[in-house]
Amino acid sequence: MLRIALAQDDFLVGHITGNRDRIIATIADARDRLGVDLVVFPELALTGYPPEDLLLRPGFMRRAEQALTEVAEAAHGIDVIVGHPRADGERCFNSVSWLRDGSVLGSYDKWDLPNYAVFDERRYFVPGEAPLVVEVAGVHVGVILCEDTWTPDAAAAAQAAGAQLLLSANASPYFEAKHLERERILRERHAETGMPVIYLNCVGGQDELVFDGHSLAIDGNGELGDPAPLCEEVLLEVAFDPSDGRLHYGHWPVGETDRLPVIYEVLKRGLRDYVLKNGFESVVFGLSGGIDSALTAALATDALGPEQVLAVMMPSRHTSELSLILASEQIAQLGLRHENISIEPIYQAQLKQLAEVFADTRENFTEENLQARARGSIIMALSNKFGHLPLATSNKSELATGYSTIYGDMCGGYSPIKDVFKTLVYELSNWRNTVSEAIPQGVIDRPPSAELAPNQRDQDKLPSYDLLDDIITRYVEQDQSIHDMIDAGIDEHIARRVAGMVLAAEYKRRQGAPGPRITRKAFGRDRRYPITSGWRDSGLTD
Repeated sequence: MLRIALAQDDFLVGHITGNRDRIIATIADARDRLGVDLVVFPELALTGYPPEDLLLRPGFMRRAEQALTEVAEAAHGIDVIVGHPRADGERCFNSVSWLRDGSVLGSYDKWDLPNYAVFDERRYFVPGEAPLVVEVAGVHVGVILCEDTWTPDAAAAAQAAGAQLLLSANASPYFEAKHLERERILRERHAETGMPVIYLNCVGGQDELVFDGHSLAIDGNGELGDPAPLCEEVLLEVAFDPSDGRLHYGHWPVGETDRLPVIYEVLKRGLRDYVLKNGFESVVFGLSGGIDSALTAALATDALGPEQVLAVMMPSRHTSELSLILASEQIAQLGLRHENISIEPIYQAQLKQLAEVFADTRENFTEENLQARARGSIIMALSNKFGHLPLATSNKSELATGYSTIYGDMCGGYSPIKDVFKTLVYELSNWRNTVSEAIPQGVIDRPPSAELAPNQRDQDKLPSYDLLDDIITRYVEQDQSIHDMIDAGIDEHIARRVAGMVLAAEYKRRQGAPGPRITRKAFGRDRRYPITSGWRDSGLTD
């Protein structure tokens, strides 16, 4: 029986010394407390994932090499598999090394280097070409890395080299229902090779990416186990019996898989890690009495605690009494620190200052944006004075269509619901209230409005959010053409209008704050469109 520990853990990008210390401590724990034969760490655990252009710095690579030597020196009485970048002359590999008794027995270099969506591995690495199979406790174990699991070649090569068991070390970021895709991939690799596959994933928020853990395994009989905890650090235990191919689970808590709690936990983890890993302790944002800021308030409170959240009401001449009542109700529900700072004096001063140059012009969105930017300046002042991280509260539907004010409500250092469609904002808000009261029902029930003009409603300028989110999903995430959407029954005028808004708002999004990715194609790393472009969808061949 081969006993294995899996370090489903969080390794901070660039913090090589801290990651080294965490790895060495986990090695000792796995050996001395659990008594296992082998402990496995995720992809690029020594440097964190993705290290991006840090890999181009010679000093960074030298420190990673030194840290690997220091980890190897701690690998006594237990075998260790650890992920790290490996330099060979001018070439760099995404590698794992097998450590035993102070030495490196061998290294495996990742074969399939992803270069799509959020991945840029071919910018830094060259692919490997040889399998790594090592015998431990009488079992021949093959090792592969992340994307190698998603294609058949590396697993087949490990099997051909004599592997009885396949270990996959991963830094696999979340998107909605990712665990179902992982289950499918493990079933495919098992069907091809007949081997058990143990899939270890890391945890933690890293800029726009959230690594959700949810490690998984399939045994030699094709029986898929439960996923490990979601967004939670844990040292997992599993044993492999080579006589029958079965896996026996020790410490393996079961992770959440229901859609809404999973998405909420991923958003919460992304927010918490961005705040804390970047040296902040608290956040500040505008609380309007609307649904977007209300969900942001709930996420921030759950991620950091109410004492670390400053909610700011910033009423204007167009703010309804209901908005102030609902915002105050949520502040009381969550126990938030709060301020009430009217923007009216700032707005009046701006109008007075601009009166001469604006003479003989009609009021339009300019006056609306002045109000939003007044709020943005207040949030930034509080951030600067007290060291809070400012949060932007725009959702994906607004960012897609440009229905947000640059330097106004888009102002912030992090945007927690940036990749959350408006319809999902409502779903998550309703779900969160089933856990405990966090968002006043009146906020959920009222028609959405920016409240920057008299009797303003979102639906005055946008299609219904059900329709809008469907069009954005088709146009942005699925790259459908206008013609495709017309064929699907969407009104041509509305489809063209929304597509035009998406293209026109690219310059705004480029200047927006990062936020956690939860869809297959988030704005930012996933979708890279030129700001200056003559392209317009014709609706026929695009």
